[in-house]
Order: sequence, then structure tokens, then C-alpha cells
Amino acid sequence: MLPFSLFLALKYLRPKRSFVAVVTLISVLGVLLGVAILVIVLSVMTGFDNMWRQKILSFKPHLTVLRRDGAVENAEAVCRRLEALPGVTGAAPSIETRVLLQFAGRTAAPIVIGVDPTRAAGVSRIPRHIVQGAFDLEGNRAAVGIDLAAELGLSVGSRLLVYSPLNATSRDELYLPEELIVSGIFNMGMRDFDSSFLLASLDVARELVGLESGAQAVYVMTADPFRFEEFAAAAQRELGPAYAVRTWSEVDSLLFSALSHEKTMMFLLLVFITIVAIFCVTNTLIVITVQKTHEIGLLKALGFSSGKIMAAFVWHGWIQCLAGTAAGIGAGLLVLTNLRRIVRALTAVNIEVFPKAIYGLSEIPWSTSLGELARIAGFVMVFCTLSSLLPAWRAARLDPVEALRNE
Repeated sequence: MLPFSLFLALKYLRPKRSFVAVVTLISVLGVLLGVAILVIVLSVMTGFDNMWRQKILSFKPHLTVLRRDGAVENAEAVCRRLEALPGVTGAAPSIETRVLLQFAGRTAAPIVIGVDPTRAAGVSRIPRHIVQGAFDLEGNRAAVGIDLAAELGLSVGSRLLVYSPLNATSRDELYLPEELIVSGIFNMGMRDFDSSFLLASLDVARELVGLESGAQAVYVMTADPFRFEEFAAAAQRELGPAYAVRTWSEVDSLLFSALSHEKTMMFLLLVFITIVAIFCVTNTLIVITVQKTHEIGLLKALGFSSGKIMAAFVWHGWIQCLAGTAAGIGAGLLVLTNLRRIVRALTAVNIEVFPKAIYGLSEIPWSTSLGELARIAGFVMVFCTLSSLLPAWRAARLDPVEALRNE
């Protein structure tokens, strides 16, 4: 048997007057839209965060080992020591520098990453994302991003000139350009990588920066990039204080911090939409309280306590919010599941909602979890409770004599 308060709330949800039914429906729809917007936006923001991490970890090393007093001269020995550590899957000496490229009268200024060709596959997933040609860094061969290739008009076999940055810093010497042959074109699905990087051999990179031997750093890949603190500590203990170990979280801390703050700000802004929708529930309860003044007075005259009357209106608000929250979560997940189709449909009518040139990613990412959905639902129910208390308190304080007299 239902408690009296719940029974009364369900009775008020089926009013005889159509106006109250319409107001109740509008309140539920308001909560639905507010929750759906929260679910969609927060899921997309979480998806951005996850995809940035995935793309960065598929392109950049999990750990970067630097020597504090200059270049890493014994890079091969350092690599072997690091590879002997548990959880380390690959290590390779590397050099990174910005250069000037020239091809067929066109120029660009990407970053050249020089790695040992025999170790490159162990510290980069680029070999798995080659869309044209092959991943080959032997000799003067190089791999370029698909956007950089499109910008310069490159194809497999193209010969391009690479000018050393030392030409800009040295007044007494002239460094001749290196000629590289494009062996492969990669597509990481991220503009910043596909348009700004070129991979070459370690020897080519040494020529560009003026190093006779050694490397600027050692790139390290691990079995689990999210245990970076554990692996970084192990590498630091192995190599000693002469070396500095930086994690991917430190290298790209500004980006991930910006994403986290942006997600928080979006949540706070969208919360106001949901709160406005929740106040529609308050308005509905106030309308019902006014319309049911005589009935409330009669119930109190019959001996029903103020607590039961108050609980009935709180139940009424909860039921509206529960229905709106459940429907809003379902609507949000439905939109997210069909997000690609929606984007393609909009693109078909010349509405570009997610251009790669602006956002740097090839598709709209999204990701959600039961924990995040539970937090959204909990937040809505807390505010629904607060918004129901005022009209419920007003109904509970009605004097039965005055209520019946006014009627």
C-alpha cells in the first residue's frame, strides 16, 4: 500500500483541469532539456579530453629523458638501461628542432623529429598510421603528416629541401640544406600533428642542429602511460641525478589544465539552464497549491499532519524531476549515439559544425560514464528538492479554517 503522501502526489499528477496538466508537462520537458544539454556538453568535453590524451600518447613519448648538462652522449647505453626496467616497452634517442621546408616554390616551418630508424617503431605509433608509402627513415628518407603534405603538394617520392635553424643564429657560417625524400605520409587525425611534424633519421637531425654525436633526449614508451609517475621515478633512480625525467603530463600540462578548466566553466554555465528549468517545477507546485487550497484545508481539518501535506508536494516535485532527469539522460545519450549521423546530415546541407582546420580533430569526440551521469542526476534531484520545499512549506502552513473559509 502506498504511503498517503505519495498517493496524494500521484493524484495531483493527474489533474482534472487540463491547464495544470500542460504546466506539469512543460516542467518535465524543461528538466528534460536541461539535463540533456548537460549530458551532451559534458560528454563532448570529456571526449575532447580523452581524445587529446589518446592522440598525444600515440604520437609523443610517455617519458622524456634529458641530461642536465647538455646532450645525451651515451644515448644507446641509456636506452638499454631504460629498456631493462619493468614496464618500459621502448626507448630511442631523439633530436627535435624547427626547420624551414621548401618544395616547388612553397615553404613551411614544421618541427623535425630525428629518431634512430631501428628504434622508431618502439617509441611512436606513426608506423601504424601511414596512409601512403611506407614508414622508412633510413638515409635521407622522411615521413610527413597528411596536412603538411597537402600544404606543400608533397607525395611519396617527393624531394624537399630542409634548411637548418643554425642559418638564423650563425653569422659566420652557412649551412647547406638537407635534401630529403618523402617515403611515407601519416594521418594521426589531429591537425597539430598532421601539419606540423616531419620524422627523419637521427643522423639527419644531427646535421640540422650541428651535433656530431649523441642526442638531445631519449624518448621512452611504457606499458601503461597513466602510471607515468611510477615509471618516471624508476627511470630517475636508474639514471641518477645527472638526468631529468619529464612525463607526458608535465610536457602538455597547459593543454590538459585548459581542458579541465573549460569543462568546469561549461558545467557552471549550463547549470543555470537546468536551474531555470527546475524552477518551472516550483511554479507548477505553486499553481497546484493555490488550486488545491480548499482540499488541503479539508485534509488538515480531517487530522492529516503538516508533515504529510508537505511530503506530498515534495514527492510531486521529485516525480517530475525524476521523469525529466531520466528522459533527459536518455535523450542526451540518443543524441550522442547518433552524433556522427547528425554531423554528416548538417554537412550535407553545407553546415560545417566541426571543421578540422579549427578544432584540430577529424570528428566530434564524446565519452560518458555512469559516475558522471549519476552526478548529473544527483545534482538535479538536490535542486529539485530545494525548489519543492517553498511551495510544500506554504501548503503545510495553511490554516484549515482560513482555507475552507476562503473557498
